[in-house]
Amino acid sequence: MSKQSKNIKKRLELGKLKLDTLLQVTKGINNNLSKTELTEIYKNVLIEELKIGKLVLYSNSGMEWTQELCIGTTCELINVNDDLLGINEIKVLSSNSNKNLDPFDVIVPVFHKSEPLAYLLLGDFDGEKIEVSPIIKHLTFIQTLTNIIIVAVENKRLYKENLKQIAIKKEMELASEMQTMLFPKNLPNNSEIEVSAQYSPHQLVGGDYYDFIELNRDEIAFCIADVSGKGVPAALLMSNFQASLRALIKRTSSLSELVIELNKNILANANREKFITAFIGKYNLQTRNLQYINAGHNPPLLLVGHQFKSLSDGCTILGMFENLPSVTEKNITIAKDSLLTCFTDGVVEQPNSKNEEFELDNLEKSILLNKEKSTQQIINAIISKLDDFKKEIEYKDDIALLCLRLK
Repeated sequence: MSKQSKNIKKRLELGKLKLDTLLQVTKGINNNLSKTELTEIYKNVLIEELKIGKLVLYSNSGMEWTQELCIGTTCELINVNDDLLGINEIKVLSSNSNKNLDPFDVIVPVFHKSEPLAYLLLGDFDGEKIEVSPIIKHLTFIQTLTNIIIVAVENKRLYKENLKQIAIKKEMELASEMQTMLFPKNLPNNSEIEVSAQYSPHQLVGGDYYDFIELNRDEIAFCIADVSGKGVPAALLMSNFQASLRALIKRTSSLSELVIELNKNILANANREKFITAFIGKYNLQTRNLQYINAGHNPPLLLVGHQFKSLSDGCTILGMFENLPSVTEKNITIAKDSLLTCFTDGVVEQPNSKNEEFELDNLEKSILLNKEKSTQQIINAIISKLDDFKKEIEYKDDIALLCLRLK
């Protein structure tokens, strides 16, 4: 066989190898081969078939650069951010001023739009110089193969991340449903008392909380509270707080003893990393006596006629001090047809586009303008005024409102 015929045969065999390789990789992707399996095919083609002596492959794993392959050389000195970023097309290296890249002849970058996905460094093509034109011709195939492999691996990563995000979202939705179940479902509206409430978490779950508990025929208890922070950690601590409150409030008539025990429980569970503000009240429907403690919470607004009274007596926040400095348990007699509005700081501290806060004044105006309406309509009016105030600005915090008409 003549030399020309041998060269033709060799080129045909090489062309068939390239086509077979692309077909094998495509089938592998369609058959959902793992990243390891695809990388092994890639390595065998470049090392065994194309006889590349040195090969290093870096890929962007989303958060950082990862070295996927390193064959025939040491790679510790190469830093992707310093040595490779900025190279956006195939680069032939010659008398390179960067000593870290001396072992290599070619850099093949892989981009998606303007984002680099991978960098392939090659050296020692079958012992021949990089300038030999048949060798340079392999670069188009190598670039194509590298692109296919890297994009396939990147798609796998994004798919897994998407599945993970879907799973997290479902878990958060379940957590949100479970948190919703913690709130009282049936609030009374009778000849003695009318109660309405609303809770809007900043995220799917949050750290604001309200509760209403019928202790006996004549007594009810209620609470509004706010955990420092947002999201799952705040929601977990709040669920623990609710369980403790409900367990303790029926075992003691003293709100002072109650908040001291709650403080101990919060310290045991949060270790001073989070704290809770809370307003806890007991109301006797017959005597009209309201017993309450405000533990560092926004003072609820008691409206009698046209006058507001802030209920601020109590103690400091819960979960910060092993021994509460002082606890004041307050008792007041409530006039007929009084309105008590409890709220969390997400209401009064909500900013607008000018970075002005909603503040107490706007809340009081909303209550006064709608005081003859039902408690649910009063809450709706507050939310409506708050929405009109903030306009396009998103809510920055959880929001809880609890409104009681003491008839």
